[in-house]
Amino acid sequence: MKTFALALGSGGARGLAHTPVIEALDDMGIKPVAIAGTSIGALVGAAYAAGMRGKDIRHYVIGLAHDRAETMRRLMMARAGTLADLFAGGFGRATQIDAEKFCEQFLPDAIPADFSALAIPLTVMATDLHRRREAPLNSGPLRAAVAASIAIPGLLQPVVIDGRVLIDGGTTNPLPFDRLRGLADCIVAIDVLTVPSTERAEIPGHHPQHHGQRHCRGKACSCRA
Repeated sequence: MKTFALALGSGGARGLAHTPVIEALDDMGIKPVAIAGTSIGALVGAAYAAGMRGKDIRHYVIGLAHDRAETMRRLMMARAGTLADLFAGGFGRATQIDAEKFCEQFLPDAIPADFSALAIPLTVMATDLHRRREAPLNSGPLRAAVAASIAIPGLLQPVVIDGRVLIDGGTTNPLPFDRLRGLADCIVAIDVLTVPSTERAEIPGHHPQHHGQRHCRGKACSCRA
């Protein structure tokens, strides 16, 4: 039987679409020999590589989604700063999320602390901010690597690993299938990003027929030619 490797791409909340793919693989009774993931794909990939089944991942996410109070509590615990930072002028720090704290609060307990404890080899894609290039991670602290891969600039603080400042892997390699070449007979790559329309030309916040003339006010639009 031929072997396959699995690449899970970035895409924010769309990345939850990776879960039914994993459920389908579970139903077929097959597993990849290696996984590579970027951003949300790294998070889901870490859970899968740790031994979680697709339905377990789905139930975990649904459980959080249906408990708004618990989700908000965990988000508050994951803040990079405090209200004191806000009053002291540190607005950016007070409103940002600490990516490592976020992973501590939201990753399932089944995800181990180190890559070496995974059932399936995993490559997590991050981006070296200052060198402006890909930073694949496949050994050492796993949760820090996942935190780096999801650290969207302006929303989640960068993560420092081995002296490198790392941010969201989607900025350099949103679908890391190339990191799996030579590891299996074939590669299955799951792309959850939609292709932006090339025909749209309107300016956000303006009526599409009257660019730049007046702001559209919802249904009661006051734009005039």
